[in-house]
Amino acid sequence: MKTILVVDDEWAIAEVLESLLSDEGYRVIIANNGKQALERLGEWPPDLIMMDFMMPVMDGRATLAALQSDPKTAAIPVIVMSSLPEQTIAERCTGYVVFLRKPFRVAAVLDAVESALR
Repeated sequence: MKTILVVDDEWAIAEVLESLLSDEGYRVIIANNGKQALERLGEWPPDLIMMDFMMPVMDGRATLAALQSDPKTAAIPVIVMSSLPEQTIAERCTGYVVFLRKPFRVAAVLDAVESALR
């Protein structure tokens, strides 16, 4: 069973993603900011991280930088989610494999996960 770490400060979005992905057969772990996400990596090492870009405490850019700087986590694929345009995200950070625009459709989420896990 593949494990997905969902990182989003909007609890409703995290819960919807948890429900959707669990129904698809994934184990889902939730964190509400980048700092908590980095702490959770030791519990169940994820096969994929889905992360909001704008979060309190530690945002997506800082979290991506931390993930990339650690050899143990640098290879974990990351989906960045945001209501900002993809070009804006691409100008501010690197290291993600798929961009998912919020609000998203169920099919878009599943396509993004499938693509990132390939």
